[in-house]
Amino acid sequence: MELILEDGSVLSGKHFGYAGSVAGEVVFNTGMVGYPETMTDPSYQGQILVFTYPLIGNYGVPGNSERDALLANFESRKIHVRGIIITSLTTNYSHWNGVRSLEDWMIEHKIPGIEGIDTRALTKTLRTAGTQLGKMIIKGSDVAFYDPNKENLVAQVSIKEPKFYEKGKKRVVLIDTGSKKNIIRSFLDRGVSVLRVPWDYDYSDEQFDGIMLTNGPGDPTMVSETIGILKQHLSKDKPIFGICLGHQILSLAAGAQSYKLQFGHRSQNQPCIQVGTKRCYITSQNHGFAIDDQTLPENWSPWFFNANDGSNEGIRHNNKPIRSVQFHPEAMPGPEDTNFLFDEFVKML
Repeated sequence: MELILEDGSVLSGKHFGYAGSVAGEVVFNTGMVGYPETMTDPSYQGQILVFTYPLIGNYGVPGNSERDALLANFESRKIHVRGIIITSLTTNYSHWNGVRSLEDWMIEHKIPGIEGIDTRALTKTLRTAGTQLGKMIIKGSDVAFYDPNKENLVAQVSIKEPKFYEKGKKRVVLIDTGSKKNIIRSFLDRGVSVLRVPWDYDYSDEQFDGIMLTNGPGDPTMVSETIGILKQHLSKDKPIFGICLGHQILSLAAGAQSYKLQFGHRSQNQPCIQVGTKRCYITSQNHGFAIDDQTLPENWSPWFFNANDGSNEGIRHNNKPIRSVQFHPEAMPGPEDTNFLFDEFVKML
């Protein structure tokens, strides 16, 4: 099997998983664990994922049925990456709740993989030249390059009809732009009911105590409907909280501008500093776009920034209970350092 990059680079390796050719945006993740959670994150829709950690598959996959998958720490019902690139596949997995191999799981979901690639060298290429389009080609076949950021990926991963999760008297309306399940779990665990609605659903007539904007894939400017509906609520006093793509959507609704990062932030160890303090939090992240906080309008302030590259990691309104973060306080996978942000939001409801 060959990996062909947009710049003409060709890397050869051994095929595993589903026997098929795919194309997408080639991105890398430097996390050491959590490949089931990562691969089922809807934010990876349309992307080919490079794992820099050399051993992948060593603890198998938990659950061999849809029911088991819902009980496990999967972040959606299916794999969203188009393919994965690794150095070494472990077939003899070992873990107390591992019931099938990574390869068997990938075959079931029709996801191809390629191993035997120097993924750290490949990552250096992507860091230097920037994220590239690429394709994984089985011998005797070919596919065209595909740029997922030119499509509304959110429409592909969002639910189609509203769904209610009853837990307590307080209720948040969760705008599903590709939500990870642990965001929903984080509210239910705190006794808050969740009304989960599609990305383009007008929730203005619904009963709720706060608005939750979730993570999701692609360019935030593609979801103009979501931004337009949210603008109607910024002048009100309902608490609003955004995560990842939700942070970008809130920022655009407020009047700021977004831009594409050279190679994005996809890892479990991104250091974020709270503005006005020396407090640094280690965070889980997965995004390719960011907000230019120099374009924030009056009454909005930066809340966090990335200690590595200085990019914006959060905003907040100076007077209203409205805020958002670029990182993932719900983790899955990754550190739970910022999990307290859910507690703070729930107190606002």
